[in-house]
Amino acid sequence: MVIEKWKECGIATKYPTYRNSKLITVQSWLLGKQKDDEAEGLWRIYDSIYDFTDFIDKHPGGSFWLKETKGTDITEAFEAHHISAVPTKMIEKYKVRDAAKPRIYTLTLHEDGFYKTLKRRVRDTIKTMDYTPKRTTNYMHFGLLVATFIFIIASAKAGNIIFTGLASLSLCWLVISAHNYFHRRDNWRMYTFNLSMMNFTAWRVSHALSHHIYPNSFYDLELSMFEPFLCWIPNPYIKNLAMRYVSWVTEPIVYLVAFPIQMITRIVYSIKNTNIMHWHDLLCLSIPISIYVTNDLSLLFCVRQWILITLLSSFVFCIIGLNAAHHDPRIHHEGDANREDRDWGLFQVDTIIDRGDLKRSQFLVLTHFGDHILHHLFPTLDHGLLPQLYPILYKTLDEFKAELRECNHLEHIIGQHQQLLRIKTNPKPPGFGK
Repeated sequence: MVIEKWKECGIATKYPTYRNSKLITVQSWLLGKQKDDEAEGLWRIYDSIYDFTDFIDKHPGGSFWLKETKGTDITEAFEAHHISAVPTKMIEKYKVRDAAKPRIYTLTLHEDGFYKTLKRRVRDTIKTMDYTPKRTTNYMHFGLLVATFIFIIASAKAGNIIFTGLASLSLCWLVISAHNYFHRRDNWRMYTFNLSMMNFTAWRVSHALSHHIYPNSFYDLELSMFEPFLCWIPNPYIKNLAMRYVSWVTEPIVYLVAFPIQMITRIVYSIKNTNIMHWHDLLCLSIPISIYVTNDLSLLFCVRQWILITLLSSFVFCIIGLNAAHHDPRIHHEGDANREDRDWGLFQVDTIIDRGDLKRSQFLVLTHFGDHILHHLFPTLDHGLLPQLYPILYKTLDEFKAELRECNHLEHIIGQHQQLLRIKTNPKPPGFGK
């Protein structure tokens, strides 16, 4: 009954299989989508089935994306990750048949709809775009990488809490800025994400393929993986009284252990099921090693310092990330009324309130998940380039009677805590009365 009730407002006609798993992971999400997506064991885009087996190793973005998505519907991901019109023409030679059943997703991508209209305009704009800010982004990322290790070494050498705090903050900002790079083709900068104990391969699924494509819905892993400790879905059947109010108590603990928990989960899954560990999972060990080789300190102290820096960095990361754009009673969540126009791009706009207090600084945008709506709509573009797209974004939003909403970080923090308590769904769809 609960599932049927929320299915009426959901983005899909099926309740996700993975949400019935005892342990929700990236692997259970992928396996669930393979069961749910009507992709017939291959790759589905719109109402066609494609066999990209021979193209996997030729894919310009790297083999990962096609390997991991086999057996699923990649329609929205395909559109969001390819601004050029060339891939649409190129994939025709890999089509094997029309799909036997309709898509389970209710979101649309019509040629005259909001997203496709905006993408055509972006396609024209990037031809004359100033790419200097992209180089600036690269310098900022590299500077954070250097600063992180300087502060890490100094924190152990001086034994100063100030340097420990700076090391934690720098590591946090480095990880967030590294997220700018793992949405794109394979590159060395995406590996710096792994210094946090997290892994970009897992995040390419949970963040890029799940959260980015289906934000604030049952298909969003970044909602499901925090339950029952933090639950943002306004569902009285899912969110009991304890989950509502105890979440304010458990929240700081969840923030503190978010980084190591992801590493522990991958290790446990690898031992009990299939190995999902990679050589680059070892990159986080470069932190205690750098402390050990530059200081005359015991190995135990170096490990302890590493764990302290990682925990503090995890805490700051969650303060920034979980209060960045998506959770507020005014933001659309699973179960809230949908707007009549089910365009995927408008759905992205409805699930985000941007942080207006970041827009004047490229550094703050890069290190605080800024320009969030544009990043969701065009994730492969460098954060430094996104501000140049605002004129056409505003124009297109006006044409489709939508708006870019903004607030500051404090308002997001307050709204996020209100959303943890909310159980009543919004009966009015986004844009109602506009």
